[in-house]
Amino acid sequence: MIYENNLITVEIEPSEIPWVKVFAKRKVKEFSECTLEEKTEFFRVIDIAEKLMLNYFNADKINIASFGNMLPQVHWHVMARFELDSYFPEPMWGEKQRDAKLELLDFETFFNQLKEQL
Repeated sequence: MIYENNLITVEIEPSEIPWVKVFAKRKVKEFSECTLEEKTEFFRVIDIAEKLMLNYFNADKINIASFGNMLPQVHWHVMARFELDSYFPEPMWGEKQRDAKLELLDFETFFNQLKEQL
């Protein structure tokens, strides 16, 4: 975990790409069940993570997704994508396209910067 408050928790998803997950603290299954305060906090965090991923890693694209089929709790995935990552242009859950040869800046520094901005 890299950040939490009374509404959300932000966790790192181990991956070849920068990837964080933002969870609701309350156990709710659907986004529509979230309060306006929770929804606002989700989008505040997603916005900060996206901008930092674009600026720090110079990502080709940011993917933002909410599924919850395997884990029925409201959460969002925020992923920095690169044309040379293993799955691009497929989703990270899709079919692998290649073995990635990414040379990315330090993830730990990014996660610390994200924590500071949140």
